[in-house]
Amino acid sequence: MSSIDPSVFKFLNNLRKNNNRDWFGENKDKYISAHEAVISFADDLLAEMKKHDDLETISGKKSLFRIYRDVRFSKDKSPYKTHFSGSFKRGTKWLRGGYYFHIEPGNVFIGGGFFSPSKEDLQRIREEIAEDDEPIRQILNDKGFKRHFGGLQGEQLKTAPKGFDKEHPAADLIRYKQFYFISQFSEAEANSKGFAKLMSERFALLRPYFNYMSEVLTTDANGLPIV
Repeated sequence: MSSIDPSVFKFLNNLRKNNNRDWFGENKDKYISAHEAVISFADDLLAEMKKHDDLETISGKKSLFRIYRDVRFSKDKSPYKTHFSGSFKRGTKWLRGGYYFHIEPGNVFIGGGFFSPSKEDLQRIREEIAEDDEPIRQILNDKGFKRHFGGLQGEQLKTAPKGFDKEHPAADLIRYKQFYFISQFSEAEANSKGFAKLMSERFALLRPYFNYMSEVLTTDANGLPIV
């Protein structure tokens, strides 16, 4: 299925209004139908993605996150997510970055980048940007990239982190703790034939960024491969 069936949004809208176990149990067949439709879409999306990237994710089904919420540490005890979402993992340790897709009424989007970089990766990224920020700025300032993804997203420190000059010309980038991007779609686009291809093409715009980050994170400051 190359598009998101309108029934998926209908189910999610109803779930939002009736987020409880009784209603979910009574409408389990509708959940199964919506879930299978999203799996079919994710399979098509994965097939499109594999045309331009090496992915470890083996199927659309394996890409999806569970709809059940972990409410142990949350004030919101609603048992179910009101969206479907999934992610694709890039292949081998040499290809860094990850893809995320989110299907929700009024909030269809994709994301990609580095949401929770390790302490070591974060330090390496910051050091590389401090050394030469021109390569990443060229990527971020590309017109097509900016049109669809806007600016860099993620938590930031108020100033440059310890060990970096607060007046550094690249302090605006160095202070980031996360490095990811988001691109939105309308429900009409999601319901349209060929949406899997459109989403894949949008994901492909992240490749220059992923290529840059992969090179940074698999080499040391001298450009030698990290074993």
